[in-house]
Amino acid sequence: MRALLVCFTLLLFASNVVLAQTEEILQPQPERDDPEFIAPVTVDGEELFVVRGSSALPATERAEKIEERIAQVAEKSESATVNIQVSEAEFGQLIRADGQMVTITTQADADHEQMDIEVLAGLQAEAIEVAILQYRDARSSEGRVDSALAAVAWTAIFGLVSYFFFTKRKKFLSYIRKQLEKRVETVEEATKSLLRSRAIASIIVYAIHTIMWVLFLFFFYYYLSLVLLSFAETQAIAQVLLKYVSEPLIGIVLAVVGYLPNLIMLAIIAAVTRFVIRGLDLFFENLENGAFQIKDFEAHWIAPTNMLCRALVIVIAVVFAYPYIPGSDSRAFQGLTILAGIMVSLGSNTVVSNMMAGLFVIYRRSTNIGDRIRVGDKVGDVTEIKLMETLIKSIKNEMISIPNAQLLNSEVVNYSRKVDGRGILVHTTVGIGYEEPPKKIQAMLIEAARRTQGLRKTPEPFVLWTQLADYAINYEINAYTSRGSSLPKILSDLHENIVNVFNENSTQIMTPSYIADPPEPKISTEEWDGKLAQNTT
Repeated sequence: MRALLVCFTLLLFASNVVLAQTEEILQPQPERDDPEFIAPVTVDGEELFVVRGSSALPATERAEKIEERIAQVAEKSESATVNIQVSEAEFGQLIRADGQMVTITTQADADHEQMDIEVLAGLQAEAIEVAILQYRDARSSEGRVDSALAAVAWTAIFGLVSYFFFTKRKKFLSYIRKQLEKRVETVEEATKSLLRSRAIASIIVYAIHTIMWVLFLFFFYYYLSLVLLSFAETQAIAQVLLKYVSEPLIGIVLAVVGYLPNLIMLAIIAAVTRFVIRGLDLFFENLENGAFQIKDFEAHWIAPTNMLCRALVIVIAVVFAYPYIPGSDSRAFQGLTILAGIMVSLGSNTVVSNMMAGLFVIYRRSTNIGDRIRVGDKVGDVTEIKLMETLIKSIKNEMISIPNAQLLNSEVVNYSRKVDGRGILVHTTVGIGYEEPPKKIQAMLIEAARRTQGLRKTPEPFVLWTQLADYAINYEINAYTSRGSSLPKILSDLHENIVNVFNENSTQIMTPSYIADPPEPKISTEEWDGKLAQNTT
């Protein structure tokens, strides 16, 4: 069911995105022959002005014709002056250059620019004059020489930078590596070789090498653009190249500058958050050191409470900072945020349940670090209580990770927690035949308990009759101990002492399957001398 809900949510989000994109695609776009379409007039990569198109003459074709006429006028003469004339015509203001018609400023152009037609015609005439003069100057003998000198200068600079980049790069990186290794040696000593100075130096040197290559490629890109920009015939190509990189970079810089107020607000929120967190750390540090105390506040609560307070402060800071994050008001960002929230809420039930259970385990005082506990069939000492899991070290020296949700929902037996001061009641059961005197059996079991180290003499051990079985009476010996962490060893010693005491008194412990009494009791009558027989070859 959960998987179906996740799939439905993803499909709903995807359909919304597709519908939004479809609406944008289906919106009416201006065509080349649309009278409302605008086209720029460009000469040698420089935009002079824009013109409106008509159904008979699309804007792009009109702009191309104007560009061709400007080039024709400029190439007919090498004069340093241009005779520009503006006169009224049937369709608007006619602009001539050296007696040749260049363009007609129409009323549609004036409406688009929202100004008087005579004023617009004057501005376009001035732009045409400047473009013609620059066109001639760039293609004159002096202009050719200046272009060649500029290209040679840029090439020389690029060659010098390339020489140092390819010949000195490795030496520079080697020098940086040596300096870093010397400085990072202190870190290696402080961390006891957990952080290797060579590894850190290699990572930093790799990052520097990558940055150097990126800067060199940027320099090559701009060198090529500047060389093409030096010649009039290739200025348009240079303008395109510069547009691909410069405009996005300039856009990023302008966006950052325009976003400075929000960045300042984010910096203030971050500074206040850090100040509050440092205050919390100082408060809990003094609480841990005993500078002051809080009534009924356990010592092991200090670290998790500090962590919860820090998390709460960070969540509040994120809520305040959210409106100032770049793109937070966009529909795409909001849609992704909602989708991420749904996926986290649906896929993290186990994580959240373990975290909540971890808080209950920490604060309900049932289990502390160092306690010997039993969870299901797992017995061990608690070594660490985390937010998601609890680690216990078993009596076999195994590290066991128990999810806190399981710890909260299971029966936990704590062998280290004192209940009433008497300790834990250790017990074990033996089956003895009906022919043996019960008082004798009880005395032997109590004697075995007294011989066992770790069992308390007071309260005194006692014996219970747990069952009258078919062939034997089941006696249960009970004794108290305050050493819950040594329970397996104490129980083992108790079993050993029971066998020894019964053997000393020639009393047989019944076997699980009884048929008849043997001719002789099945008890050990000889003492072991501590030596094992060895096979000889």
